[in-house]
Amino acid sequence: MKPVRIIPRLDIKGPNLVKGISLEGLRVLGNPDSFAKLYYKQGADELIYQDTVASLYGRNNLMDVVNKTAKEIFIPLSVGGGIRSLDDIRNVLKAGADKVIINTKATKKPQFINEACEIFGSSTIVGAIEVSKNSKGEYLVYTNNGREHTGKKPTEWAIELQKRGVGEIVLTSIDNEGTGRGFDEILIKKIREKINISLIVHGGCGSKDDVKKIIVKHKVDGVCISSLFHYYYLKKAKKKISYNKIEGNYDYLNNKTFKFNFKSQSIPSLKKYLIKNKILIRNEIN
Repeated sequence: MKPVRIIPRLDIKGPNLVKGISLEGLRVLGNPDSFAKLYYKQGADELIYQDTVASLYGRNNLMDVVNKTAKEIFIPLSVGGGIRSLDDIRNVLKAGADKVIINTKATKKPQFINEACEIFGSSTIVGAIEVSKNSKGEYLVYTNNGREHTGKKPTEWAIELQKRGVGEIVLTSIDNEGTGRGFDEILIKKIREKINISLIVHGGCGSKDDVKKIIVKHKVDGVCISSLFHYYYLKKAKKKISYNKIEGNYDYLNNKTFKFNFKSQSIPSLKKYLIKNKILIRNEIN
């Protein structure tokens, strides 16, 4: 088995790090820069920055955040949200990103993936697949943080993305995301059986046991985690968390009454647990 990557995901809305449940009800958690620095120091293997409303509002606000992060953090940085053209990819890479995550544009114009991979290389282009079940229990692909149904089925779309050249896929369970009830193993199994490129899973992680199980049972290449790490940091923070008051829901930071169903963890504690269970990880613990 190849070493597994532990990848914190930072969802960005405007200038702030946010977190919701099933990609909705976004709460402001603080300044993304402080979280990114901490995760880098703790031994994160990569980081993902995702602009949560870029496609919805037709904007891309991550350039300044990416540029600042890339100057201070020296692990691979993947950036998604609002990628609508080859120039967008070029600009994000110039700002300091190592990989670009494409979702909405790919579903509307699949040939865009071929063009991007040909120009920038497959190792630079990541396909994002956001999945939710309909009332019949069928898995369907969505975009815009679960707001827009594409008409695509996840297994077929994963196969097509691989054929068109993406180097890896980030698979998100919208239904499980932010809930802490564990990964959607049925969905992950369906995708893992159909592709041989790297598969990064996201959505539902509630404990270190969830991480171990999904790695051992389904041979994923990376685990993308948000709530587990974010709320641990907030719980342990010794000083007030800074954030920008331009936009967003600040209720959690103001009163911290939000109840969650997961056991928050630091990156070092998770990696120690995985090592103890004989799971290969990418980077040593800092």
